[in-house]
Amino acid sequence: MTMTTETVADETGRSAAEKKNSSKSGHGYRLRFGYWWWAAPAVVLVLAMIYATTAAGAFYAFTDWTGIGKYKFVGLKNFQKIFANPEMFGALVNTLVLAFGFVVLTNIIGLGFALALNRGLKSRYILRTLVFMPVVIAPIAVSYIWKFIFAYEGPLNQTLQALGLEGMRKDWLAEPRLALLAVLIVMVWQSIGFTMVIYLAGLATVPIELEEAAALDGAGPVRRFFSVTRHMIQPSIAIATTLSLVQGLRVFDQVMALTGGGPSGATETLATKIYQQTFVFGNFGFGAALALVLSLIILIFTIAQQRLTRDRM
Repeated sequence: MTMTTETVADETGRSAAEKKNSSKSGHGYRLRFGYWWWAAPAVVLVLAMIYATTAAGAFYAFTDWTGIGKYKFVGLKNFQKIFANPEMFGALVNTLVLAFGFVVLTNIIGLGFALALNRGLKSRYILRTLVFMPVVIAPIAVSYIWKFIFAYEGPLNQTLQALGLEGMRKDWLAEPRLALLAVLIVMVWQSIGFTMVIYLAGLATVPIELEEAAALDGAGPVRRFFSVTRHMIQPSIAIATTLSLVQGLRVFDQVMALTGGGPSGATETLATKIYQQTFVFGNFGFGAALALVLSLIILIFTIAQQRLTRDRM
């Protein structure tokens, strides 16, 4: 009888414990499930606004849609036209030249400003503001300002004439060799401040004690940068190069405002070709195919850059 009572008591205790654990488990499950409910609207919004629209655009890349009426599935015909067209290849080359030139120049100059304005100067906050100011101006407005500067009777040529350098006066936006360079200059000028801010954030994490210790060991500024600072700001380098690469590959505003893709297509990029094919000529299917190619190029280069910088961190 006693054994039976003890057995029943044990079973009752185990049953109560199991129920308690089950209750806790269920409560924890409900909490975890509740977190998903909180995140669900954001997930649905991202899926609907980004991935669904991207998928729809990718679908039209395989059609002959003109933006109005019905369309017909054409398979890879649009992509064959892209790679068989010399103009598209020229636009791709211009895009890559602008992108890589933009990445190199903005990061070198932006890092230089960040190092110069990091510590020491009493007026560094004012100077930082002045360098950053072009970033907050609309790219289209900046481009029109520089278009006036590059004009044949503009301030640049007038300054060269005043210095006795009349032979260097050029129609900067009308010569194919100089027009692409002018676009690159405008892009870099406006984005230096943004890159500088990224590097300033990285430099703020570098302990001054490490730099002082390296200086006591006899290391000069250049040696201190490559031995100490560069390793500490590697995450900032990764962020700055990634953002500048993406921005360079999808350049559009500066080209359209400065040259419109001219002269003779010398400054055409994939982004301007997408605009022309889609909204000027009404070839929405072909424009979607170009956009898909540009997206894949951006994705490939971004992943490659991320892997490269990750291996060095």
